[in-house]
Amino acid sequence: MMPLSPNRCFNIADLRRLARLKLPAPMFHYMDGGADDEWTLAHNTRAFERLTVAPRQLRDIRQIDLRTKVLGTDIALPFFLAPTGMSRLFHHQAEPAVARAAARFGTLYSLSTLATTSIEAIAETCDGPKMFQIYILKDRGLTEEFVERCRDAGYSALCLTVDAALAGNRERDHRTGMVMPPRLTPGSLLSFGLHPNWTFNLLRNPDFKLANVEHRVDALSKGAISLIEYLNTQLDRSVTWQDVAWLRARWSGPLCLKGIQHPDDVRQAVALGVDAVMLSNHGGRQLDGAPAPIDCVAPARDRVGDDIELIVDGGIRRGTHVLKALAMGADACSIGRGYLFGLAAGGEQGVMRALNLLRAETERSFALAGCRSVAEARAHGVMRLE
Repeated sequence: MMPLSPNRCFNIADLRRLARLKLPAPMFHYMDGGADDEWTLAHNTRAFERLTVAPRQLRDIRQIDLRTKVLGTDIALPFFLAPTGMSRLFHHQAEPAVARAAARFGTLYSLSTLATTSIEAIAETCDGPKMFQIYILKDRGLTEEFVERCRDAGYSALCLTVDAALAGNRERDHRTGMVMPPRLTPGSLLSFGLHPNWTFNLLRNPDFKLANVEHRVDALSKGAISLIEYLNTQLDRSVTWQDVAWLRARWSGPLCLKGIQHPDDVRQAVALGVDAVMLSNHGGRQLDGAPAPIDCVAPARDRVGDDIELIVDGGIRRGTHVLKALAMGADACSIGRGYLFGLAAGGEQGVMRALNLLRAETERSFALAGCRSVAEARAHGVMRLE
């Protein structure tokens, strides 16, 4: 049965179904889709099915402590909210709704360069820990500006995305006619008409801006363009490890690289003084055929030991996935689509529901496995099915 409100959703899959009901097709498929045949997109979650956790019994599990520390920040959960672009596409409450929900749950919120809310506005909205995600664009001065603005606004960490020198081949976006800014077209008219609440909020507030770049890049003022076309005009294929060193020298706080998959790249990150890597394939939206993030944990740990924090970013849909990631040796997980489904399903209330479900599932999974803390979960280990 289709859930009709976030509170009638009992897992992330339910929230996804409700999000699909509430969003016009271009918006839903932009959020839900991946590159090429979407093998990697599906494999990110499917890879968890090959891992098992043997429960330890006869332990006192009256108290389960999910608290941990990542990127220099104490958080109440072993997962935090990944940076995702243009949350305004999915609900008119946009990024502030997500940031407020993260703060209420005591976890880290990550704001994207391609957000529809500014660095400063999120700092005013959210009193919890915050990280800002950077793409090094062709305008290097803009990246330097981001660093200064984040320092002034009290952000605790920076995250540099390194796996998007160009956008992946996201065929769903081509089929649905996804354009930025959103607008009514002959191809989208029916879908927009069947989703009156979303369309009403777009018409009520049509000023759709990429808030952190609009003053330097005339991103969306020349009419609707393909989102992929826009990204390809701004991303820089010349970015190298020298740019990571350049950013490291300008930011003294915790620095994370998002999009690392190969263990040799993890080792290079350690050599440059990076604090954490997000083992990520961009949610299956870049190279189709890339490994699932959960499968990258063991090779990375074997290569660098505990010299850097490892964060599993991709495929997390259940609390058992969080447990398995920690048991493989990850320090934490980050959640993207999981909370976006909640946002689309019901704004801030929907994000709260997503986080509440994942927190409850993670706590239950810890208890049933006999793990009373994140440290015990990391020491637990997993068995891999052949």
